[in-house]
Amino acid sequence: MTQYVEKWTLNELKIIYDQPLLKLISQANAIHTTFHDQQEVQVCSLISIKTGGCPEDCKYCSQSSRYQTPTQAQAMMEFDEVLEVARNAIDRGATRICLGAAWREIRDNHQFENALKMIRSIAELGVEVCCTFGMLKEHQAIRLKESGLYAYNHNLDSSERFYKTIITSRTYQDRLKTLDIVEKTGISVCCGGIIGMGEKPEDRLELLLTLSKRNSPPESIPINCLAPIPGTPFENQPKLSIWELIRMIATTRIVFPRAMVRLSAGRADMSHEEHALCFLAGANSIFAGDRLLTIANMPIDKDEEMFRIFGLKKRPSYSTTKSEV
Repeated sequence: MTQYVEKWTLNELKIIYDQPLLKLISQANAIHTTFHDQQEVQVCSLISIKTGGCPEDCKYCSQSSRYQTPTQAQAMMEFDEVLEVARNAIDRGATRICLGAAWREIRDNHQFENALKMIRSIAELGVEVCCTFGMLKEHQAIRLKESGLYAYNHNLDSSERFYKTIITSRTYQDRLKTLDIVEKTGISVCCGGIIGMGEKPEDRLELLLTLSKRNSPPESIPINCLAPIPGTPFENQPKLSIWELIRMIATTRIVFPRAMVRLSAGRADMSHEEHALCFLAGANSIFAGDRLLTIANMPIDKDEEMFRIFGLKKRPSYSTTKSEV
C-alpha cells in the first residue's frame, strides 16, 4: 500500500494517479479507513449571501460581470434571511455552513460588518462556519476569527500554469498570499480546485503538489467538477468522465490522509453508484441543498435516500481524524 509521506514529488503523484483504477481506489480506501470513519460523511450547506456582479474574469464563473450569463447581480441577503436558511440546513443535518460572496476582495464596509454578524450568529448554533469572500488582509482575517469563523475557503483552482489561461484579474501568487494570511491567523484552510476545464492530468497533480508543500496541509479540500454555464467561455466544455473525478479524489486522499475531501460541484446528475465509488475512493463530505451557489445540486431527498442505502451517518461538527483522537 502507498504510504503517507510528508513531501511528494510530481513523479510520485503521477505514479499514484496513473495506476490501474481499482488498485488506486483500494489504496485510497485503506488510507481513508485508517484516518476516518468510513461511514461518516459531513454534510455542508453553501449560502450565497451576495450573488453576481463580481469584477473578476474567471472563465468558469456565472457570477462574473464580464460575461452575459443567467446570473444577475443581487443585493446582499438580509441577516434574518441568512440565519433562517442556516437553521433549516442544520435541521436537515448540515454541520458546516459555508457563506459565499461574489467579491474580489473584502472591503472594510457595512457589508463586511453584516457578514461578521452572520458568522457570529451561525457559529453560536454549534456548527462549523466557513466563508469564501475573496482576497483579504490580515486585520480582516483576525476579525473573522474573532467572530467565530472556523474555516476560510480560497481555491487555487488548478496548477499555476493552467491558472494563467483561465483567470487574468488576479495572480496565482495573490491566491497563495491569501492562504498565507488565513493560515497565519489560525483559521482552518479550505482549498481545492476545479477539474474538467480542459486542463491536463499534470495540472491537477501540480495543484495537489502545491498544496502538499504548504507549511500546513489544508484541513479541507473541495474537488469541483466544472458545470458549464451559458455565456461563459467554458459553456461548451465537454462533461468530465466520472472516472477522472474518482482518480482525482483517490489521489487527493492518498496525498492528504487527514483532510476532509469534499465532493462539491458536479453532483447534480451523479448516480448513487457513482457516489459510492467516490466515497470508497476517499470523499467524506458533500454539499447538500437544491442549489450550489448558482448551479443545480443533488436534490435533498435523493441525498437522504443515498445515506439510507449506504448506511451512512452525518459527521458532527469539529470532528477529528482517528489519528488525532
